[in-house]
Amino acid sequence: MKLGVQLYSVRDDMGEDFEGTLKKVKDMGYEGVEFAGLYGKSAAEVKALCEKYDLVPVSAHVALHELLGDESVLQTYADIGCKFVAIPWLNEEDRPGHPAFEGHLPKIIDLAKRAKALGMFLAYHNHDFEFEKIDGEYVLDMLYRTIPADLLKAELDTCWVNVGGEDPVKYVRKYAGRVDIIHLKDFAGKKSENMYALIGVNDGKKDDTVGDFEFRPVGMGLQDMPAILKAAEESGTEWAVVEMDSPALGLTPLECIEKSADYLKPLM
Repeated sequence: MKLGVQLYSVRDDMGEDFEGTLKKVKDMGYEGVEFAGLYGKSAAEVKALCEKYDLVPVSAHVALHELLGDESVLQTYADIGCKFVAIPWLNEEDRPGHPAFEGHLPKIIDLAKRAKALGMFLAYHNHDFEFEKIDGEYVLDMLYRTIPADLLKAELDTCWVNVGGEDPVKYVRKYAGRVDIIHLKDFAGKKSENMYALIGVNDGKKDDTVGDFEFRPVGMGLQDMPAILKAAEESGTEWAVVEMDSPALGLTPLECIEKSADYLKPLM
């Protein structure tokens, strides 16, 4: 299992100095990167920079509407060399159990088939809101039951699994053989009514407080990371990817992912 980082964690740094941030990520000990936008760079430019700094372009988060709206998007990430393209979330009305999902389903399956034809896999990245139950079944499980494992990989975000009320270790094992990538994310505090304000999401609530919920560098929160890593390795996970939605403890985003790497490297 190899160590990667979701570059959304350092999005402002990427916007200011794309190449310099990749170099810093490599110097921290990360072996691969997951993209959240290309900041105006071409596929050839991004591929060349990954090769220059010996970073594997593991994956990319791309919104479903972007994937459906432009057939060239998948080709772009294939040209970069990504093995996975992950849908970062589905809006509530688009999730299993809602009427719009039935309309999206054949389109998602077609996307997955086109990704495979390009040598990639489509994946889905969860938050906590997929742990809503419909007729006794979690929405996330409905999604993975509806779309076969050979078409849709499970990119389990272990923080959001925990916040959603489930044990990340059990969930990683539940999807053994399908969970090629996991997101390692740590946190402190409890789920709050407006915690998405931490990542700049305005959900319409008047109260801007987020309770005591806080993202943390990996190893500095409540997650049992050694147990998660053990479960992931035994479940065939290829990449453990650090993601930190917003910085904490007075640290910069780069300092947060560096502390995460320093904690994880001796464990992997």
